[in-house]
Amino acid sequence: MKLTVVGCSGSFPSTESACSSYLVEADGFRLLLDMGNGALGELQRHCGLYDLDAIALSHLHADHCIDMCGYFVARYYRHDGGRCAPIPVHGPPGTEQRLTTAYADTPSESSMSEVFTFHSLAPRGGFEAGPFRVGTELVDHPVEAYAFRVEHVPSGKVLTYSGDTGPCPALELAARDADLFLCEASFTDGKEQIPGLHLNGREAGETAARAGVSRLVLTHVPPWTDAQINLRDAKAVFDGPVELARPGAVHEL
Repeated sequence: MKLTVVGCSGSFPSTESACSSYLVEADGFRLLLDMGNGALGELQRHCGLYDLDAIALSHLHADHCIDMCGYFVARYYRHDGGRCAPIPVHGPPGTEQRLTTAYADTPSESSMSEVFTFHSLAPRGGFEAGPFRVGTELVDHPVEAYAFRVEHVPSGKVLTYSGDTGPCPALELAARDADLFLCEASFTDGKEQIPGLHLNGREAGETAARAGVSRLVLTHVPPWTDAQINLRDAKAVFDGPVELARPGAVHEL
């Protein structure tokens, strides 16, 4: 099971990174978690444009889903080989309508569904994707948002991706005993105090410690946040390995 960080910037792209997007691969199957601003271009460094097998969108804020509009163009209007067959897209209810509205000029109201097969996420739910079993937990964010617990069934290895969330029991449940916890750390401890929105580095570390994860990778750090402070704060409360997500970084599980 391999995780490649396609993009990890929070809220908007930085000079170094696209927004949230993570490629998970095993047994020849490719699952993409989120496709935020700039991610489609970066994805092509790691995967052929038409080689994805499934996509999961944690929530419908632009920095996690907006490049799906560009991906629609690539799949719908492909000249060589004709239009692509539909690919499964798992997202919150209303994902098709959100993307259609964002694109603003699809040939018809159902054009998105001609290249994407939409499936709605649900709290305490899940879905199968190739060799992966993906559990979904509703987390604490202003819009309907999910953490993903991705288990590679043959090996039992688990990757948990927080999506965007404030501290909540559901996130700890999703991360329980994960081999790798890819967790957002948008805020700075003692600076931003907005409930139900994001985690800071200390809160990410505390969640990792309570959940008993093996490794913690901090992601979704906005360009205006000092990532080194969040890394320091996470290390102060979590004894396991901690690092910052970097675009292009590969993590083997």
